[in-house]
Amino acid sequence: MAKTVRRISTRAGKRSRMQEAHDSFVFARYFFMAALIALIVLLTGVIITLGPLDISVAEAYRALIDRFYPGRFEVEPLTSRVVWNIRFPRIVGGILAGIGFGVCGCVMQAVLKNPLASPFTLGISAGAQFGISLAAVVGISLVGGPYLLVGNAFLFALLCSCFIIGLAAIKGATSETLILAGIAVNYFFSAMSQLFKYFATDEQLRLMTSWGMGDLSAFSWSKIPLILVVFGVCIPLLMLKAWDLNIMTSGDETAKSIGVNAEHVRIFIMLVSSLVVATVVCFTGTISFIGLVAPHMARMILGGDHRFLIPASGILGAVVLVAADGVAMNVIAPTVIPTGIMTSVIGVPFFMYLMLKGRRREFWA
Repeated sequence: MAKTVRRISTRAGKRSRMQEAHDSFVFARYFFMAALIALIVLLTGVIITLGPLDISVAEAYRALIDRFYPGRFEVEPLTSRVVWNIRFPRIVGGILAGIGFGVCGCVMQAVLKNPLASPFTLGISAGAQFGISLAAVVGISLVGGPYLLVGNAFLFALLCSCFIIGLAAIKGATSETLILAGIAVNYFFSAMSQLFKYFATDEQLRLMTSWGMGDLSAFSWSKIPLILVVFGVCIPLLMLKAWDLNIMTSGDETAKSIGVNAEHVRIFIMLVSSLVVATVVCFTGTISFIGLVAPHMARMILGGDHRFLIPASGILGAVVLVAADGVAMNVIAPTVIPTGIMTSVIGVPFFMYLMLKGRRREFWA
């Protein structure tokens, strides 16, 4: 009788309890991501005010709005130039880099079924560091001019990823093969970079060391369009594989029985995410722990549904990276600590806290 009444109420336009529960589930996750976006907007206004030039939060927002809607507010020219040309591009670059690291860390952990997988534990950053070392010490680069270092970092990061994926494709693209190949490549390129440091001059050594620390100062408005184009193509492709990732967390055999080719999905995701990481790393240098910590934070809050986990990891990555960069610029002002050092200082204890507080099943539940 109860089932009959429930069917009648559903046909009459009323929603069942299961449908209402699902709507509440979806709403809570969208609300959480909207709150994170609002937090990024708030952080942007606060971080812009921090620096040698005294700018209030209201002046910062007025300067930004004046750029899109000229004449709405009266803004001092110096304030406008500092906000728009110096501080805001760095924040936008940090947001994009955090999104890229967070999204790629999330999908890599999913396809490899390993909570320690990230763009840096798989050797991609080591390949980029080798490209920088090669250009700085030997002067060999496939790209000249102002993009000498950036071009080398991008090409060798992508080459490193392609080597890992190619080796895994020959041996079978299992998660274990990809991880072992990544570890081997990481050690190899790290050793080669150390070899170049041994023969480098003081100036070359300073250049390699500063790039290896990671920094957002290289971002300018001229760099943003390239990153937006890569993100606009690659991140939707990763989102399209969200259902496949949900199925693959149950194992390759289960995925195969449902019709998902786990090896093809794994290679596709590694290729696309490697392109995103290589694009970001060539401008930022080695900024670690964002791709490792952000997916764990999102997974512990939202669960394992990759339809929500992928974008939430990206937004959380942006929040963590922008906040860490704000602290790095101002904690011992006027000295600016490299962003990569600050993310490691913050990331290591926080990651240990997540590991101690979490339960094993929370990784893939």
